[in-house]
Amino acid sequence: MDDLTSLRHVATFCGNCDCGCPELYVDDDAPADRRIVITDDFGQRIQMSHDQFDDLVAAAKNGSLDRTRLPAVV
Repeated sequence: MDDLTSLRHVATFCGNCDCGCPELYVDDDAPADRRIVITDDFGQRIQMSHDQFDDLVAAAKNGSLDRTRLPAVV
């Protein structure tokens, strides 16, 4: 994955292991439509605007993303 040291770290999702948990960053030097950076534990990243991220957060808060959860494997 590209070097992330120049990005501002916001959050780590999980963080209870050493497997490369997904993380949220802000790239203050990126164009406005690519300023929010989310990395995954496979070395990939997505970039989006603040407005797109705000839409994602709103969807999570209002419960519309709840249906994406898979049932627990027993």
